[in-house]
Amino acid sequence: MTASPPAEIAEVLAPALNADGPVHAAPRGQVPHLGVGARCACGCGTIHFALGTGEAEPAPTGTGTVVTAAARLATEAGERPGKVPLLTRGGYPSWLEACPWSDDSEVTPPAATGRLRHRP
Repeated sequence: MTASPPAEIAEVLAPALNADGPVHAAPRGQVPHLGVGARCACGCGTIHFALGTGEAEPAPTGTGTVVTAAARLATEAGERPGKVPLLTRGGYPSWLEACPWSDDSEVTPPAATGRLRHRP
């Protein structure tokens, strides 16, 4: 069994996957089985997941790589400095990107914790 993801990752994924439908429900069920496979060396906050595919059912996203969910970063001042999309490959979480809208915004999973809102 793959170790559970760090709390910061689970907190970032929760609002991104807070939507109805099987495309979001399946990854919600996969989160407890996710482990961090690698983090991007450049410091951008991108996280690659490790997940044994026998541990959970795949999301109905097809066999390719798709953005399954995303959440926008929202500050208390109402600013929106970026977003954090979850990409799946073959129906399983593959990686979590950290996408700032500008070079002077910090958008990493730890910075996003508690500040994300589901993108409708």
